[in-house]
Amino acid sequence: MTDKTKLEKIKITPSASLQEALKQMDREDGKLLIVIEENTFKSLISIGDIQRAILKGKSLDTSISEILRPEIKVARPEDDYAKIIKLMKEYRMEFIPVITAKNKISEIYFWEDVVDGKEHIPNKKLSFPVVIMAGGKGTRLRPITNIIPKPLIPIGEKPIVEWIIDSFHKVGVQNFYLTVNYKQEMIRSYFDNLFGINYKVQYFEENKPLGTAGSLHLLKEELKETFFVTNCDILIKDDYTEMLNYHQKNGNELTAVSAVKHFAIPYGTMEFGENGILHQLKEKPEFNFFINAGMYILEPHLLNEIPENEFFHITTLMEKIMARNGKVGVFPVSEGSWMDIGQWDEYNKTAKRLGYTGIN
Repeated sequence: MTDKTKLEKIKITPSASLQEALKQMDREDGKLLIVIEENTFKSLISIGDIQRAILKGKSLDTSISEILRPEIKVARPEDDYAKIIKLMKEYRMEFIPVITAKNKISEIYFWEDVVDGKEHIPNKKLSFPVVIMAGGKGTRLRPITNIIPKPLIPIGEKPIVEWIIDSFHKVGVQNFYLTVNYKQEMIRSYFDNLFGINYKVQYFEENKPLGTAGSLHLLKEELKETFFVTNCDILIKDDYTEMLNYHQKNGNELTAVSAVKHFAIPYGTMEFGENGILHQLKEKPEFNFFINAGMYILEPHLLNEIPENEFFHITTLMEKIMARNGKVGVFPVSEGSWMDIGQWDEYNKTAKRLGYTGIN
């Protein structure tokens, strides 16, 4: 029999909304849920299913029953252990249920119970370059950034920039490009003295603040293939392979990663018109927005559209692409997949999420 406690955490009903599924995934730090109705197995739903639904225009209020795949991977009672483990590894499944002929769950195998290490290792190694924008002053994190640059602010035993590099290195990335300015000598010194790394870090110096994309012109002669760009104060816990697949299959010139952000107004609101005539009352309304998460995928020809040595934001680049009818795509991730350290309250949340004490 399966562990009922674990099952309770990962089960969801078909009538639940996409938003409810995302919140549950974030709460359980997972990317897969099992759909059950009246103690009967219905299907599985993954973060990928939800992302594809959003990209097709489905709202977060959509019932998950509307997007369930007709074919999914499950195990059967007659499958031996070796076959089940092979299936889990091949499809990188967090868990796999064993389903009887009557659609009952007889057992669930969890990744962390059958494979060494909880983290999934991708089947396909990636080799794209990653640019980390590490030149800012981090004014919202003063006074600590008066002493050390924002990329070196520690979370646990390593700085945020190393967390970012490690997240990409795990999927095979070897080449990292840091655009630097403020207290750059400390950043260089840190990596020069970091023992045992098996990836390459190169630096490109901006001699003045150039915005969120201006320094990319420094890499014009260096980057000749699709590349990632990330701010140095965010972590995104999602599948970089899926991001890249979406970007390439959709023919995007630039793809921005966007996180769902949920806001609840703790008061009743009023909508009124001319002469103060009340039109509508809303009791504690809730809103969802897709925010710019600070990570992007770019095609190398875009470096020709970035002015040299001028202050230039990546949002301006998006507008330039759209103005000439180019393709800018958006890849959605859940609210919990996006971790920020750009200000102290968010830093503390991220530190706690990663299992460390924040700074009070």
